[in-house]
Amino acid sequence: MNKLARKLQTEGEKTLAFFRVLPPEAWERPIYSEGATWTVRDILAHLVSAESSIPRLIRVLLEEGRQIPPDFDLDAYNRREVGKMADAAPAELLERFAQQRAATVEMIQRLTEADLQTVGRHPFLGEAPVEDMLKLMYRHTQIHQRDIRKALAGARE
Repeated sequence: MNKLARKLQTEGEKTLAFFRVLPPEAWERPIYSEGATWTVRDILAHLVSAESSIPRLIRVLLEEGRQIPPDFDLDAYNRREVGKMADAAPAELLERFAQQRAATVEMIQRLTEADLQTVGRHPFLGEAPVEDMLKLMYRHTQIHQRDIRKALAGARE
């Protein structure tokens, strides 16, 4: 397994472990309130969405040369995707995340160095090589976990 695939696998396991030990009352705790309010459960739904959408973006780029439009509205997309999972229980979201992360790791193992260096448009990074898009996937989960930890620690004070 290559280094990037291993990192995504390891960080995926850490993400699952982080969410699995949260107490039931934490799931509905608001974490973000700018724009739409997102709870811990909403953030997990967001991570599930990213786990499927970013690999799909990469596949379309590499296989068809197509990219997202420059005026892509990431905030609207995120709201829509999280809303689609509003009724999903945390256990279901965790299972979906685990399955999608495993599929992402498998996909990475098939990529060539040329694939990793292919530049495309990412909704957050802008123009970036595929390798950076994939690295952001594990940083993305780390950032949201950090924010959840801070908010939950503040709630106990």
